[in-house]
Amino acid sequence: MLFYLKFSLTFFLIHFFCYMVAGAIDFKLAQEMYSGKDRLYKSFFRDMEDEQESNRIAKLLFPSQLIRSLLMSVVLYPVLPFLKELSFFLQFAFMAGLVFVYADFSSAIPFSNTIEGLVYLKKEFVQKKVFWTIQLEAIIYSLLFGLLSALFLL
Repeated sequence: MLFYLKFSLTFFLIHFFCYMVAGAIDFKLAQEMYSGKDRLYKSFFRDMEDEQESNRIAKLLFPSQLIRSLLMSVVLYPVLPFLKELSFFLQFAFMAGLVFVYADFSSAIPFSNTIEGLVYLKKEFVQKKVFWTIQLEAIIYSLLFGLLSALFLL
């Protein structure tokens, strides 16, 4: 039991760190998509320039990512013995690939960097520049998560 608790806590710490790093990089590169009166996502994203909305998001950031990472870690419990037997490179590739494929690119959420988004979203949301700017966040997160997981989690 203690092993699983430690695994989930470490998973959360790695996830939260990677989430913040990748998000900060992406926000700088894609600021016009997320903020300002002409922002691309103004019809469905909360306005980060509104102090009340920004404070609400700040209050929910930690608990929402804690719940998210706990759910993500628990589904790995049955395969942990097999993952521990893999080489460092295979652990890295598995964890990076898992979060990239399942949590981002192949998720059922129609967004600017997912297969579902490419199918269902209007053209302005999936232009090459928009797609690759948003995809960069997923790639940074996945590679960093895979590396830190192979180093500290498994």
